[in-house]
Amino acid sequence: MATYAARFAHCSEADLARLLDFYGVDWRYEPRSFPILWDAQGGVLESFTPDFYLPEFDLYLEMTVIRPRLQTRKNRKLRLLRDAYPEINIKLFTKRDVERVFAQRLGKAS
Repeated sequence: MATYAARFAHCSEADLARLLDFYGVDWRYEPRSFPILWDAQGGVLESFTPDFYLPEFDLYLEMTVIRPRLQTRKNRKLRLLRDAYPEINIKLFTKRDVERVFAQRLGKAS
């Protein structure tokens, strides 16, 4: 567990990594940053690094456990990413999603 906690920015990311490992889903942690905002000269003003990439599904996951009303910043980044890279598949994995997945896992384990 300490190994997972030391690798990730948030313990919820470590929990998700363990869950992905449990189900045998291959994943990469923050494998790529995407410029999402540029100045008039083309210089990068802002980048976005999704938390996980699942190669088998060609899917990026951004995880957040903040309250839904505070997700405006995350949603803005996802919108900018989708505008700049429409070919990229990305899903915002919210606190509610996390709770639902872990509740299902715990339900199956008991």
